[in-house]
Amino acid sequence: MTLWVLGLNHQTAPVDLRERVAFAGESLPTALDAMRALPGVQEAALLSTCNRTELYAVADDAQVLADWLESHGQGVQGYLYRHQDGEAVRHLFRVATGLDSMVLGEPQILGQVKDAWSQARGQGTLGQRLDRLFQQTFAVAKRARTDTLVGANPVSVASTAVRLAQNAFARLSESTVLLVGAGETIELTARHLSEGKVRRLLIANRTLAHAQELASRHGGTALPLSAIERHLAEADVVFSATAAREPVIYRSQVAAALQQRKHRPMMLFDLAVPRDIEASVAELADAYLYSVDDLERAVEENRRGRREAAEAAEAIIDLQVARYLETLHASRHHEPLKRLRALGDATREEILAKARQQLGNGRDPDEVLQFLANTLTNRLLHPPTAALREAALRGDADLARAADRLFPAKPGYHHPIPPPDDPEPSP
Repeated sequence: MTLWVLGLNHQTAPVDLRERVAFAGESLPTALDAMRALPGVQEAALLSTCNRTELYAVADDAQVLADWLESHGQGVQGYLYRHQDGEAVRHLFRVATGLDSMVLGEPQILGQVKDAWSQARGQGTLGQRLDRLFQQTFAVAKRARTDTLVGANPVSVASTAVRLAQNAFARLSESTVLLVGAGETIELTARHLSEGKVRRLLIANRTLAHAQELASRHGGTALPLSAIERHLAEADVVFSATAAREPVIYRSQVAAALQQRKHRPMMLFDLAVPRDIEASVAELADAYLYSVDDLERAVEENRRGRREAAEAAEAIIDLQVARYLETLHASRHHEPLKRLRALGDATREEILAKARQQLGNGRDPDEVLQFLANTLTNRLLHPPTAALREAALRGDADLARAADRLFPAKPGYHHPIPPPDDPEPSP
């Protein structure tokens, strides 16, 4: 079985392709079950964020995974990257550390990787191999962020969007901002806006209670999602990041809002995948729409500033990948030892139970001890004795040499030739 990673991200595919294969909310457990049920797939996990969708699997072949993803979004196969075994491990380590993010070193991705692991674990699609890999990933990401400056003064997509709005459009202290959603991205956006002393903050969400919680923490006003159209004209800047499969803000709504504003400009940031704001809004005069892909250019300066720290983090990841693969290789060689130990334990318990039964039936204790010792010795030695005898007949000197290494003779001690007895004497 091979460890595979298949996916597409902000570097390999545009947002309109990424949103076709975005999995969130109720669709995620169903997708995990479907992946695990594919032929030849033994373990499965799924990471889906606004910037990437990645399949992690222990499977015979990657093509069955690629075909499954294509069934959810026609045309994505041409944009997929595929990594296996060591390169798959390296990729996950880099993703969790923030080295593969749009904003280099951004901290949110580690939480998203943990969520992906937790979802797969809860759904029962993880096995020992993937579970161990994710656990190691968390330790590596923590070390890379602690030992380097890659996570220093982290800049998220949310903070980049807020800074862009403030620098290129309007002063926060003079602006009304509408936030749509109540997840982590909107929470971060609200925090940055609050620190920037925004004049007025409106927060709309499908679940009003979640909007109220967010509003109470950042001094905003909570609205139901159905109230967006009524309040849209009040917003100078809009940030939207929901898990909706269809747009929550349409061109017609923005056009009407701009008319009410007497065509005072409005800036809109669509931080969701699939997109929350109808793409044709960008065609409206006085509406300035930015998607997550547009922010790629805005964060390039940040990426350059962190390149030295990233190189140090890459060195840590290289070392940790090598150690992980060494450990995995060693554990595979331990399997025969584990089987031998398990056989010995099982044999001991079985024969001990028989001896106790004989004692319970009133048999003489010395006879029971003799039975226990002889039976245990014969049962454990019979398989290697038979194998060595057969090897001698075949002229297999390698097995004899291996036996000499496993059972070296003590000085002055002569190994008797084992008799061809049955492995277990009669009680």
